[in-house]
Amino acid sequence: MKKFCVILFLLLPLAAIHARAIQEDLRRDDERARLSYAFGMAIGFELLPAEMDFDFDAFLLGVRAVLENGETWFSVEEAGEMVLTALQSAQDRAIERNRQEELRFLAENSQRPEVQVTPSGLQYTVLRQGDGQRPGFDSMVRVHYEGFMLDGTLFDSSRIDGESILFTISDVIPGWAEGIMLMNEGSEYRLYIPSNLAYGRHGLHELIPPYSTLIFNVELLEVINPEN
Repeated sequence: MKKFCVILFLLLPLAAIHARAIQEDLRRDDERARLSYAFGMAIGFELLPAEMDFDFDAFLLGVRAVLENGETWFSVEEAGEMVLTALQSAQDRAIERNRQEELRFLAENSQRPEVQVTPSGLQYTVLRQGDGQRPGFDSMVRVHYEGFMLDGTLFDSSRIDGESILFTISDVIPGWAEGIMLMNEGSEYRLYIPSNLAYGRHGLHELIPPYSTLIFNVELLEVINPEN
């Protein structure tokens, strides 16, 4: 019994060392897994807008073949051409969805009794009618505004920092120009600007997607005529 206790006493430090080694291996494996997962997330976020229907087994085989310098199914040129074709198709589908959504919205919105439609297709509602002067195409105006996407996302606003903006009507997109020239000083309108009077099929960088109807609440504070 005494001999067994001595052997156990000698083995305990070895067991502790082995246990620490196992924990260290697990920590290293865990960190490796965490880092690998993070890289996977990064790639996923890059690919998310493409809305691809992936075979993830094949996807991982492709990643592994490149990272391990293995044999790939395609040449770099072939793979690049396939990816570009798929991304272009995905982009075309997204653009067409936006176009159909815009057409549906404009058709439904135009039926609301408070909405007025101009010959160009601009839609607007009068939130408050002022009695000041009305601007012309060459007028400079001071306004407060808020800009929304169809889903209600606020993408621009002069009210965030409380500073109104000053600009010449001829310098802005056609929908803005037409809408503001309908207003008198002191008015506040809600403008529904179709994409053909805004940024069209191409949108504006990543801020405005293609075929986006833009909704603006505009308050006309002041009209400054060219002679002044």
